[in-house]
Amino acid sequence: MSTANEAANYEYVTARARARRAALFDADDYRKLVRMGPGEIARFMEETEYEEEMNALGARYSGVDLIEYALNRNLAKHFDDLLDFAEGKLYDYLARYLRKFDAWNVKTVVRGIYSGADRQEIEDDLIRAGELDDRVLDRLVEADSVETVVEALDNTLFGDALAAAYDDYEATGVLVPLENAVDRAYYRTLLSGLPPEPDRATRLYVEFLQAEIDFRNVRNALRLARSGADIDPAEYFIPGGRLFDEAELRQLVGNPDQLVERIRASPYGDDLDAALDQLDAAGSLIEFERALEEALLEYSHTLSNRYPLSVCPVLAYILAKEREVDNIRAIARGTEAGLSGDEIEEELVVR
Repeated sequence: MSTANEAANYEYVTARARARRAALFDADDYRKLVRMGPGEIARFMEETEYEEEMNALGARYSGVDLIEYALNRNLAKHFDDLLDFAEGKLYDYLARYLRKFDAWNVKTVVRGIYSGADRQEIEDDLIRAGELDDRVLDRLVEADSVETVVEALDNTLFGDALAAAYDDYEATGVLVPLENAVDRAYYRTLLSGLPPEPDRATRLYVEFLQAEIDFRNVRNALRLARSGADIDPAEYFIPGGRLFDEAELRQLVGNPDQLVERIRASPYGDDLDAALDQLDAAGSLIEFERALEEALLEYSHTLSNRYPLSVCPVLAYILAKEREVDNIRAIARGTEAGLSGDEIEEELVVR
């Protein structure tokens, strides 16, 4: 395993990340996919870089299940590769960032237990690309209650936050307090322990993460507003961004027009003209949320081009790869549900 004291090999890893990003599905691929049935989508994927996963899982699954599990396995493979490629400080940045899949897996297990899913369904939805090892993940999958999951994570980065949120979960009977605790613990560790006088590489890493936190805060606040629940958005605020504080977010969440203007006047504004125009034109909160996703992708691409030999192109690739997987999953599920091609295309984020 690389250490932060070793030299970071930016040139090699960014070249590999850019090559993989160039191989991602484009708008033409998505237009083809939305006009296919699940079987046709599976055959299309067998002729792409998903071939290995589709073939390995084809005897066990079919249809949309095969597509989803192949997507998860492929995602984990690519991000494990990035860690294998990286050295020194770059390895540390990526290992921190890829803990997002630890957060994903914890929330997947909790949601599965909460909804009564069986063990195999939960295990199949895990993405083994974080730092929690197979032993810990197996213990989580075998848990018979949410409380057992919280106890099993006691000595992890999520332990204290989940323990503190468990009483709220029991009192409300909803998962929001636990899911929020997982997210906040993840983002807190992303920005902790960095050098007190950061060099350029660390400043770029922090700038990228601040943007993600800012856009996550806006998205979470919009979801709470849309839910109609009597919950203060400030209670679910993730510290570490540079755009809002709790009080300002609480004030803006009910007024999308002012929210757009606040982003337009922010440090992101000059880089996000087109994306902010889409935010302005959004006719619903669902469209607004999708436009936020596009804006974050656009900003990550801008940082990637501006700082080509840095962590930014690698993190931008990770976001873009996640989005490809989300898009293919949305197409497969939408097709299975009988949605039209136009309806499915409205759910995609293509940037």
